[in-house]
Amino acid sequence: MKTKITVLTLCAMLFALCSSAAAQQPGKIPWIGYLAGAGSGPSPSFIQGLGDLGYVEGKNIGIVFRTSESRSERYPDLAAELVRLKVDVIVADGSNAALAAKKTTSSVPIVMASSTDPVGAGLVASIARPDGNVTGLTSLTEELGGKQLELLKEIVVGLNRVAILGPTGPATDIFLKETEPTARGLGVKIIPLVFRGPEDFADAFRSATKERANGLIDRIGPAVSSADRKRVVELTVKNRLPTISGFASWADNGGLLTYGPDRNFMYHRAATYVDKILKGAKPADLPVEQPKKFEFIVNLKTAKQIGLTIPPNVLARADKVIK
Repeated sequence: MKTKITVLTLCAMLFALCSSAAAQQPGKIPWIGYLAGAGSGPSPSFIQGLGDLGYVEGKNIGIVFRTSESRSERYPDLAAELVRLKVDVIVADGSNAALAAKKTTSSVPIVMASSTDPVGAGLVASIARPDGNVTGLTSLTEELGGKQLELLKEIVVGLNRVAILGPTGPATDIFLKETEPTARGLGVKIIPLVFRGPEDFADAFRSATKERANGLIDRIGPAVSSADRKRVVELTVKNRLPTISGFASWADNGGLLTYGPDRNFMYHRAATYVDKILKGAKPADLPVEQPKKFEFIVNLKTAKQIGLTIPPNVLARADKVIK
C-alpha cells in the first residue's frame, strides 16, 4: 500500500513539475521566410526596420533565409521549402522571387521588399487594392526608365543606341515596354540584353558592342551577388560604355550613374508590412507602396576613366558626387 501511495505521489510531483515547465515555455514566435537572389542574409535595413518595431531575431521573431544564388530557376523550389517550413510570412526580394512565392502559395502572406510593376507582372490586382496574399513595395514608376534615358542623353553626345541589361522574366519585359515611348521621343533605339545567369554577362557585352550601343541601363537587380555586380561595372568601364543603374551600390562600386529609389528606405519600410501582417492585417487590404525617395549619384572618377565630361547642370542636381 505504501509503495502504491509513493508511486502516486511521485507521479503527481512529476506532473506538477511538467505543468510548471510548460507554463514557463515562451510562446511560439512568428517566423519570416526571406527569399532573395543573392547575399548571405536579409538586408541590414530590413533587420534594422524590424528592430525599430521591437523585433529581435531569436527572441520574438525568427528568420529563415534562402537565396537562389543568382539562379532565378531555383526560386520555385526555395519558395516551396519556405512553405513547407510553415513560415508566417514570406519576404520576397525582387519580382521573380515574389512570382515564385505567389505561384507556390495562396495562403501564406507575401511581402515584396522590392518589385517591378507588380500589377503588370500579375502579382497584385491593383496598387491600391492588391486583392490577394501579396503586397509590399514597388521600385518602379512608369517614368523611371525614361528618366534614366534622359540623364544618359544629357551627358552622352550623340546617344542613339542604348542597351538594357536585365534578367529573363516579366520584370525586364515590363521595363522595356515602359521605356520604349521615351526612347522613341529621344530618337534612341533600345537593345535588349537578357541574361539567365552571371555566365551570360560577357556575351551580353559582346552583343552590345556588335549592336554599336553607346549607352546602357543596368537592370540586373537584387538577384546577383555583389561580386557579380562589380564584374558588370568593370565590363562597362572596360568597354567605355556610359551606364546608369537604379542601385546606389552601382556608383559606389565604380559605376558611372545611379538614379532610382532609395533601396535602403524600401527595405526598412518592408518591415512595417511584416509587422502589420503579423498583427492581423491582410495583404489584400494593404496598398502597395510606390517609391517615395530617389537618389541621383554621379561617379566622376569613372567619368574620367571612360573619357566623359559631366555637364555642370547635371552635377548640380546630384545628391552625391564621387570624386
